[in-house]
Amino acid sequence: MNTIEVRAFGELMKLFAERNWPWPLVVPIDGETNADDLAEKFDIPMKKVEILFVNGFAQRLDYPIKPGDRIAFVPPGTPGPYRLFLGLAQKQANEVKLGVKK
Repeated sequence: MNTIEVRAFGELMKLFAERNWPWPLVVPIDGETNADDLAEKFDIPMKKVEILFVNGFAQRLDYPIKPGDRIAFVPPGTPGPYRLFLGLAQKQANEVKLGVKK
C-alpha cells in the first residue's frame, strides 16, 4: 500500500491536536491526488490553506501529490520573515510575474 505523510503548520496544527492525529499523519493513497481532494478528505477548509509544501518545497494547491510524498498545509498569514525563508514570497512574485492565478 502506498502512503503519504501529512503535516500542517500554524493555525492548522490545531486541527491535528483537536482530532488527536499523529504527527505526521500517514495516509494511504491510491495513485495521484491534489490538495483540494486531501483537504476534503480531512475536512480542512481550503480557505484556511494558502500554500502546500511537497517534499520541502512550496507548491501551488493544484500540484500533483504522489505516493511517497511528504506534504504540509500552510495557512494564510505566515509572518513576513518566514514567507521569505520558506520560499512563499518568491513563489508569489513568480506567479504574479507569470500571471498565474491561485
